[in-house]
Amino acid sequence: MAENKYLMFLGCAIPYRVSAYEISARKILQKLGVELVEMPEFNCCGLPLDPVSHETMLVLAARNLALAEQKGLNIIALCPGCAGTLKKVNKMLKEDKALREEINGHLKNAGLEFKGTIDAKHLMQVLIEDIGLEQVKNAVVKPLTMLKVAEHNGCHILRPKQFIGFDDPEDPKTLKTLIEATGATCLDYMDETECCGAPSVGVNDKIALQLARDKLNHIKMVDAQAMITICPFCHIMYDTNELRIEKMFNETYGIPVLHYPQLLGLAMGIPPEELAFNELRVDVSKILKQVAEGEK
Repeated sequence: MAENKYLMFLGCAIPYRVSAYEISARKILQKLGVELVEMPEFNCCGLPLDPVSHETMLVLAARNLALAEQKGLNIIALCPGCAGTLKKVNKMLKEDKALREEINGHLKNAGLEFKGTIDAKHLMQVLIEDIGLEQVKNAVVKPLTMLKVAEHNGCHILRPKQFIGFDDPEDPKTLKTLIEATGATCLDYMDETECCGAPSVGVNDKIALQLARDKLNHIKMVDAQAMITICPFCHIMYDTNELRIEKMFNETYGIPVLHYPQLLGLAMGIPPEELAFNELRVDVSKILKQVAEGEK
């Protein structure tokens, strides 16, 4: 397996709705010496279909894994849902011979076969396990000691533990560690591991917005200057809806929602315009000014 070379799995939402995440991730990975190989043949990870057709989900995920096996490269995914689904199906098929043979029966029609020779990882897992914390720290040339921020992991990056397995769902440390590697302070706050509410939007958006409001209130209570996310859907939930929540509940937050690669990119000295900060909906100008001036 080639060292620091991965197939980039973008999934469905990121290219169309959260391009700032992709742009900033590519920038920081390039700085860290990671080579990304494009894979236009990838299809949906399968996650959205799991409640409707579990078998279809398995086939879709297995096809992606089989394509990666043909290239002999591990997959890096930016979306925790995509990464989690690919990790889960990869593990299931490696461990269950009967299931593997069943799914390969479907893949055979496309000239593919799942063999179980590669891994799929989320960006955060690659940073902490493959690249390593020391290399991430060494890439920081402009420590963000002037910033105090709050993390938001989301659900899929941590659960289900038996498939994801690189952090504790009840007391996650990885994102906080990566944030602190930039020099920024990562603040603790109430109910850090609670869901953003996005999965409820299609059923009852008022409940979803209330969940997001609760999280924003808890972050506001500790005077965090920004929220840091690593999931496109969590980011959409907060960045898109913060102004809506302010109007609906007569609140004032002014809390920018940054993708983690944007935060790390600033610490690496990458200009903000190259990290797509202009795509964020909540005003981030105050933070960028602080970073530019090195204020504490």
